[in-house]
Amino acid sequence: MLKQFSLLLMVVAGAAYVAGCNKTDEPAAVIAAQTPAAPQDDGWWCAEHGVPEEVCTRCNPKLVANFKAKGDWCTKHDCPESQCFICHPEKEGEFAALYEAKYGHAPPKPGTGEHEHEHNG
Repeated sequence: MLKQFSLLLMVVAGAAYVAGCNKTDEPAAVIAAQTPAAPQDDGWWCAEHGVPEEVCTRCNPKLVANFKAKGDWCTKHDCPESQCFICHPEKEGEFAALYEAKYGHAPPKPGTGEHEHEHNG
């Protein structure tokens, strides 16, 4: 959390510096449009559920049996216990850290984006 806050603070400070030193008369929308977009996750991440696609049982129901066989299942929320952010809120941070380590920025909040992939199953 502190690392994310520090990163956000650096981004805001950098943006303020650039905005203050910008000697152009171009509108902010034009400048923003020229800024490169954040890199895509190449289908590795399930933005809807906040876990890597390869372990997302809600996108790939064929994985459910393996999690249940290992005793890793939350019957109350119908997902792996190791991915149940309701029972174990700290797990969301653990998965987010994987995303941040791979892409250098925080992942989208689970459930806030549309799927950009097809579900298997």
